[in-house]
Amino acid sequence: QIFQRLGLSMINGGMVSISSVKVTPDLLEARFYLSLFQVNDQEDALKKIEDRHHEIKKELSARVRHQLRSIPVLKFFKDDTLDHVFRMEELFKKINDDRKDTN
Repeated sequence: QIFQRLGLSMINGGMVSISSVKVTPDLLEARFYLSLFQVNDQEDALKKIEDRHHEIKKELSARVRHQLRSIPVLKFFKDDTLDHVFRMEELFKKINDDRKDTN
């Protein structure tokens, strides 16, 4: 919701979603793993999000202020798990197509 409200869910012609968040045991750092679907320039998209981390932190703070004493440092990373899955599916499809062609 925070990304949608700040206009960060659609960047560089594609969609951005948070695939997971991992918080360190001491609650000092939160790592956001972002899936970037059909984003033209993924590095630029990640930079745009990082440039607005203060706004994201402010919105997050307003939502969890009663649960946490302090808001962790926010760090953003590209989650390329779906890219790997897509490549594997393409390879399996190619192998399957090659088998059909040889039979």
